[in-house]
Amino acid sequence: MSHDLLLSRRAFLVGCSAAASPLLTRVSFAQATGENRLVVILLRGAMDGMDVVRPVGDPDYAGLRPSLALEPGLPLDGFFALHPAAADLMPLWQAGQLGFVQAVATPYRTGRSHFVAQDALENGTGGRDGVMTPARDGWLNRAVGLIPGATADTAVSVGRDRLMILDGDVPTAHWFPAEDTGLSTQGQALLTALHAADPLFAEPFAEAQALTRITANARIPRDAKAMGQLGGYVAARLRAEARIASFSLGGWDTHQRQALAMTAQMTMLSGTLLAIRDGLGAAWGTTLVLAMTEFGRTARENGSGGTDHGTGGMMIAAGGALRGGRVFGTWPGLGPGQLLAERDLMPTGDVRAYAGWALRHLFGVEAQALERAVFPGLDLGEDPGFVL
Repeated sequence: MSHDLLLSRRAFLVGCSAAASPLLTRVSFAQATGENRLVVILLRGAMDGMDVVRPVGDPDYAGLRPSLALEPGLPLDGFFALHPAAADLMPLWQAGQLGFVQAVATPYRTGRSHFVAQDALENGTGGRDGVMTPARDGWLNRAVGLIPGATADTAVSVGRDRLMILDGDVPTAHWFPAEDTGLSTQGQALLTALHAADPLFAEPFAEAQALTRITANARIPRDAKAMGQLGGYVAARLRAEARIASFSLGGWDTHQRQALAMTAQMTMLSGTLLAIRDGLGAAWGTTLVLAMTEFGRTARENGSGGTDHGTGGMMIAAGGALRGGRVFGTWPGLGPGQLLAERDLMPTGDVRAYAGWALRHLFGVEAQALERAVFPGLDLGEDPGFVL
């Protein structure tokens, strides 16, 4: 067996380990030169930014959310408070390695469709009146093609499907999930016996089998071990040849019983971020993580203890490359006349601009290219100063 084939076989097994995780909708990686790193997490389902980072200093907040506002948050800056389930992230905040951007949105601001909004978030093009520019590639793919030193072989996706955000003209490889192999029980037993005697393959194959069992049992929770596997895998790729990673986490559509659901979601997200940090080690110091969602949720809670599809949302940022310990953006207020259509948080910023400045500072992508090629129609505006 050739050396190249051995490496490909090991890579396939490790890739299967991550792709089989129930937490991992899809994962994509891009390779680039330099030591700066970017992780883009897509939070599918529309994360409620007003619950993650609560505007407790706004006089209208408690009245709009009589039950969701009952549980006290963790004070951040005298106006905002962090969701209590994210308490493990407070040391990052205190170290300036965690921040938030409130009241941001993509140009898609009227239809409130998950499908259209997720495409808009990943594609990154502009639109008007809820009609988005048709496109089939992603802004991160277009950016990879503009990064000095990147090559045509810089991207690889993991999972059943490729993420649009990293799909496009820049070629990408693809790994498929272990559960898609269609192996019978006897076949799996045979492979287990085969790899058990081979120290090169025994550990990654065991991980793949374990994650496949987790996937097959929907009752198994998204626990710390699973978060560590996901975050550790992403970190391992970023310590090696990859410099850009993107994956998605679902479960953020909280129409009912939001207090319970958000506790689970924030525990999951916190564990993932900390696993990436721990796995990166010293490389965390040159890493920026951006967690983005397709839109926000209504300012008022509904009759089911949840919130419905809204407009203005929030982006989470973390990493040693972040100038954090701050809530960025312009807060629009929640009083009469301040909400969009008297129901949603009013967007005061374009979420694409923050991603654009991240690419500008981390990888040297020119401002003109960002506004014309990566995010067509975007006005980058003034540097928000959130990247060191």
